[in-house]
Amino acid sequence: MPHIIVKLAKGRKEAAKIALTEKILKAVTDTVNPDEDAVSIAIDEIESSAWEKDIYQLEIMKDEKRLYKKPGYKL
Repeated sequence: MPHIIVKLAKGRKEAAKIALTEKILKAVTDTVNPDEDAVSIAIDEIESSAWEKDIYQLEIMKDEKRLYKKPGYKL
């Protein structure tokens, strides 16, 4: 029962968020084979000014060893 949370800087169009959700759902169901009804996907929109402290420091780099894909930037 995967639950995926995507954190994005604010400003994406609704159509882009829907398309992203559909692609994530397809990737998850194709790869780990859950029933589509078992998957939930949330999108958290973050103010760009809060990204470094709230996301990069507290979530991304806090537990860096759990990352399967690290960011290519450093703040």
